Amino acid sequence: MTENPKNIVYSVAKAFSVLRAFGPELPELTVTEAAGRAELDRGTAFRLVHTLVQLGYLAAVPRSRRFRLTLKCLELGYTPLARADLKTLSRPLLRELVPDSADAASLGMLADCDVVYVERIQGDVSRSSLDRRVGSRTGAYAAALGHAILGFLPADEQIALLSRSDRVKLSEHTVVDLDQLLGRLRQVRDRGYAVSDGENAYGLRTVAAPIFDMDGRPIAGVSATIRAERMDLQPFLAQAVPQVRQIAGDLTEAIRLSFGAIAQYGR
Repeated sequence: MTENPKNIVYSVAKAFSVLRAFGPELPELTVTEAAGRAELDRGTAFRLVHTLVQLGYLAAVPRSRRFRLTLKCLELGYTPLARADLKTLSRPLLRELVPDSADAASLGMLADCDVVYVERIQGDVSRSSLDRRVGSRTGAYAAALGHAILGFLPADEQIALLSRSDRVKLSEHTVVDLDQLLGRLRQVRDRGYAVSDGENAYGLRTVAAPIFDMDGRPIAGVSATIRAERMDLQPFLAQAVPQVRQIAGDLTEAIRLSFGAIAQYGR
């Protein structure tokens, strides 16, 4: 924890550690087992377990010394998550990138051959090339967001989509050759993220990572974009790649925790 210790109520943290001790592989635990998995002494675990029983988040298993989670635990997060959409969930995460780490941050989804910007946080938009509004489109073949999603699709889907794309050079760095693009997508899949350095627009650098649904299929992507004059490519990658991948991972996990409900929105 990086928070000032004086501001932390450690009994709350310990209560959540007891709840996290339960899992699909261990749905029922004794007090001793819960104490071990939560790294607490048995007396503390005993009091927390019985408090959680009184609050309705744990229940005693009949004719045993074990306890289990109750459905009330779903109220802690599932209902808000399931009622939100990916756009809403991404907004505060994208805001954390702008302006400290990037000039713009986006959530995008595939719409046939294009990437549609579903959410967009922008800082300095004095340059028209940086100003992309929600609902605007760009060719997936030439965008880091597009590559981040395409890179995790089956090869036959990649070929079909790229083959019917109207691939034109948006800058001198834009890759339009099909074989070269397929090679780029293999690189994206291997490293887990996509990079564009002036390929979609002159003077802009972008990093993007995919968001997956419950079946492991890419349904969206998150990106961070910066003006080339603000930062060289390698320092930008060192800073932005972990952040973008973390946000994409958090949104993927949100979809998993909502049992796929979130993935139904924004398509």
